[in-house]
Amino acid sequence: MEMNLRGLSALMISGAALLGACNGTNAPKEDSKTGTDTAAVAATAAAQNYGQADGQEVLQYTLRNAAGMEVKILNYGGIVTDIITPDKQGQKANVVLSYDALSGYQQKGQPYFGALIGRYANRIANAKFKLDGKDYTLAANDHGNTLHGGIKGFDKVVWTAAQAGDSSLQLEYTSKDGEEGYPGTMKATVVYTLTPDNALKIQYTATTDKATPVNLTNHSYFNLSGGKDSTILDQELELKASRYTPVNDKLIPTGQLAPVKGTMMDFTTPKKVGKDIAAVKGGYDHNFVLDKAAGSLETVATLYDPASGRYMEMSTTEPGVQFYSGNFLDGTLANTRGGQKYGQHAGLCLEAQHFPNSPNQSDFPGVILKPGETYQQTTVYKFSTK
Repeated sequence: MEMNLRGLSALMISGAALLGACNGTNAPKEDSKTGTDTAAVAATAAAQNYGQADGQEVLQYTLRNAAGMEVKILNYGGIVTDIITPDKQGQKANVVLSYDALSGYQQKGQPYFGALIGRYANRIANAKFKLDGKDYTLAANDHGNTLHGGIKGFDKVVWTAAQAGDSSLQLEYTSKDGEEGYPGTMKATVVYTLTPDNALKIQYTATTDKATPVNLTNHSYFNLSGGKDSTILDQELELKASRYTPVNDKLIPTGQLAPVKGTMMDFTTPKKVGKDIAAVKGGYDHNFVLDKAAGSLETVATLYDPASGRYMEMSTTEPGVQFYSGNFLDGTLANTRGGQKYGQHAGLCLEAQHFPNSPNQSDFPGVILKPGETYQQTTVYKFSTK
């Protein structure tokens, strides 16, 4: 997380540009008789009721581009329920694991399908950290550690949503001081944009009134076969990462930055996910240290499904990516899309992030956001065929 200190004016300008430039439209028009913002009304009308959570309406928003790609997102957890994109034959399918109903996303043990993760993605050891001389205790929801924001992280709250045209959705959530044990009232804003060239761009910003660790990401499970293959083991992954962070038996980094060369962790050239997975205890669930300039938006990963021809390129400003091969999926999840059995390795995650347990690892890139600073992160998933 690079704490880029940008002026409020820059944020306001970019926000205005976003609202005015979606899909080549001008600023929203008002109905001369009623004074109603007709574009906003049209966007709201297009959102579909998806149920209720915490006494609030859950809506599903649909983003579209001229190429015919669609992305569907909930205001509950900022969850990406669908990324619908064609294969090399032009047949469209959803390339992320999902459910048929909100109850699927709310079931016990739901493994964060498609969700926004915060206040801190990944794990913090022993659910504790020290900041400015004070000890903080978090929810121990993962073998004594805290995982993905705690018991009720950003993935389980209703965000305030505003759709701009048919290509962009802005979500906002204010996390109160002390929520899940984290200090400071922190306001997070996430903008999903579907671009004309079939890329889903996710832009994150956050501010706080007290120093706090922040690490935001999206937790989509990709399977580029669009449901035709029950696993991702034959799909080919490339990671621009010559090092990774080894972990202990509770998946907490040891603090080392180990080279991948000559090991089963080497994805510096495209390799089938299943090629070496049997040699990795438990499967892949590791943070890869990206070979890139700090804070720059660079392509860091590619995923290719030879059978469908679908190809995904991932770019991010973050220093790391968590590659998770769906090890804990066991076919027992309910309300899955079309009744599919999501067994082990049914999908994989490429979570742009700062490193796990960074609040307790002074040698890792810093994750503390301070008052007056703005956290910024951008990640892009671009889809094509070959």
